[in-house]
Amino acid sequence: MPELRETLQRLDGAPYARYRSLTGRAWPLGGGGEGVAATMRHGQADPYAPPSRWDVTCARTPFAALDLTRPVRRRALAGFLARSAAAAPSPFRIDAGGQEVLQRSSFEVAEDGSAVLRLGYHLPGPRRRIDGYDAAVDLTRDLPALVRDHVLGVDLDAARAFADAVEDAAHLRAQLPRLGLVAFVADGSVLPRASGVDDRPMPGAVPFASPPSLRVEVDLPHRGRVAGMGVPTGVTVVVGGGFHGKSTLLRALEAGVHDHVPGDGRDLVVTDPSAAALRAEDGRAVTRVDVGAFVTGLPGGLDPRDFSTADASGSTSQAAATVEALEAGARLLLVDEDTAATNLMVRDARMQELVAKASEPLNPFVDLVRSLADDHGVSTVLVVGSSGDYLDVADRVLLLDSYRCSDVTARAREVAARPTGRVAEAGTFPAVRARVPAPGSVDATARGKRRVSAVGTDTLRFGEHDVDVRAVRQFTDAGQVTGAGLALDHAVAAGHLDGRRALPEVLDLLDADLAGPVAGWTGGSPADVAVPRRHEVAAALNRLRALRVPELR
Repeated sequence: MPELRETLQRLDGAPYARYRSLTGRAWPLGGGGEGVAATMRHGQADPYAPPSRWDVTCARTPFAALDLTRPVRRRALAGFLARSAAAAPSPFRIDAGGQEVLQRSSFEVAEDGSAVLRLGYHLPGPRRRIDGYDAAVDLTRDLPALVRDHVLGVDLDAARAFADAVEDAAHLRAQLPRLGLVAFVADGSVLPRASGVDDRPMPGAVPFASPPSLRVEVDLPHRGRVAGMGVPTGVTVVVGGGFHGKSTLLRALEAGVHDHVPGDGRDLVVTDPSAAALRAEDGRAVTRVDVGAFVTGLPGGLDPRDFSTADASGSTSQAAATVEALEAGARLLLVDEDTAATNLMVRDARMQELVAKASEPLNPFVDLVRSLADDHGVSTVLVVGSSGDYLDVADRVLLLDSYRCSDVTARAREVAARPTGRVAEAGTFPAVRARVPAPGSVDATARGKRRVSAVGTDTLRFGEHDVDVRAVRQFTDAGQVTGAGLALDHAVAAGHLDGRRALPEVLDLLDADLAGPVAGWTGGSPADVAVPRRHEVAAALNRLRALRVPELR
């Protein structure tokens, strides 16, 4: 790379901003392999700004031999290569993600095997002057070596095994409807995580074993026949003592909407891809959601069928989140009693006797969950430790005892047969009404510039607003939060969100775009992006305090 080396050395000592003169040109990486070139597409303003962004394109690779005709294999190979490059010691920042195998902007592979690696690089500049000699070493020696050794030179057998494992998981997830299931947990899976901040499997954890009554065998394209617990459609209640694995199972099901790296322990834990985790969320904004199924009256004569607030309570926030998930197309709801609003979950016989229904405007979830399953085809998995009334409405009951799972449905029905005196306070869940968002309220600009970024998985910075997404548990990392913001911005720019289409229609159009190359809908953003599901995009929109909804259909 003599020309790039000479250019950088010639810039040595110049004002830092002169680095930007490198932008846009494709510099051949001679040492990286034939057909490899690097392009700086975003330069730093100064040494303390976010790193410069570089695209490394590889026109000729050995990857076509890995059978890249299916998108899942291309996504898996890209994840494998990103992890290989990120693990190498180098001055370059490569977003490889965590345990999930998501489509990311950091690495994309085409069907013909060509690839593009997108990385960050802090251009050296002590005292805001260009250090051209150090930059030349990094870009003309270390970068070609990184591409040669950790991208083009990876072990193809290992890459194939990685892609095969991910394809097996995706195949298994696609088989769930045919099998009448909403989830599958393979025997031998390791569900507990190493810690609250380490998503790798816990060493020495008890491996999962399916109850015989729920054991299902499935044939996979590469691994062959596997056995595990199939969770059928309907209402599944998970019970057990504290610290025995109830919530751990539910967390695994929440994560099962995504594929995981081989060895994660949840490689073959898969869930209906539309599954939505629900929880109470005090203080969130709600914009024109029909919560009439859960609320029969509101103070001040407000109409619960057209409910808005800037400061929702635990019960109204969970009611709104449930309806919003259904509006976005969720066919499986995941609820943990620990993080739910107690007064929305159940009202027992004693409380019914003490507080007359005429004085209680809330309809508890226990009285609506059967209608969701029977009338709308929406299944639910609930973790409960104290709400025994859910035994009355469960299709099946699972007991977790020291992380060992058993089917106690028969015993639960014996217990439920003894009347408690409780009476149902609601019976039918109505059809969900769709909202029509106003495009002018979904504005990603701040001071004339697009502002879309993430603070971990807690906050989406979108235009003039900071959107609190802490309660959206199925955001996996900051890249996915950023992706949700960019997807919303794209929905407006592409005319999908046009003030005439209802939100489900907008999400349908957006799904088609998100399935394509990441660069096609991110609008040239230099950020590291992971592709979100439509459900997280909708969740971010629903928490945008600027959101306006002119029409509720």
